[in-house]
Amino acid sequence: MLNIRNFSLGPLQTNAYLLTGADPGKGIIIDPGMNPAPLVRAIQDMEIEVILLTHAHFDHIGGVDEIRKLKNCPVYLHALESDWLTSAKLNGSLMWPNVSPPITTDPAEFDLDEGQTLELIGNTFRVFHTPGHSPGSVSFLCGSDLFAGDVLFRLGVGRTDLPGGRERDLLDSIQGKLFKLDDDVTVYPGHGPRTRIGFERANNPYVS
Repeated sequence: MLNIRNFSLGPLQTNAYLLTGADPGKGIIIDPGMNPAPLVRAIQDMEIEVILLTHAHFDHIGGVDEIRKLKNCPVYLHALESDWLTSAKLNGSLMWPNVSPPITTDPAEFDLDEGQTLELIGNTFRVFHTPGHSPGSVSFLCGSDLFAGDVLFRLGVGRTDLPGGRERDLLDSIQGKLFKLDDDVTVYPGHGPRTRIGFERANNPYVS
């Protein structure tokens, strides 16, 4: 059982996901972005087990510091971006001063890696390392729900022109991992509306 609430946060409308299982008083958060007040209000009376990060670009981590301190919960992030939480240069928040102040927080407590499984809120989450948008981008699969960060969007893909991005890696991640999932897997992306793997495999113009 997985309940999914989406919060579109900050000037880039980054999707943060609040997930609960059978116990509505316990949850996990994927990508708490900038200006997280609506998400913070939603978790006021909840226990948050962990924060999972699909990657560490500034618009996906803007709420990490506030929520981690409020809920005393650990953060999981791929090791290739282990320095990004502590560096406003690496996470990109220095690049757009008109969009974001410099964002930094403490390092993640735990690393993520390909093939890892996490038992959280009574559910199993499988980790896929899906680089291309950034070196440490990961996607999380729970049953037929996929949280893809900025790798795959509805009729789109993540940009690869930021530091550490690489188009070939992104397409390999999508074709070699995500498009091998079942057609009915629902994709919850880092921006924009959800979609399905079968629809994207048949219609996405950026992945041939």
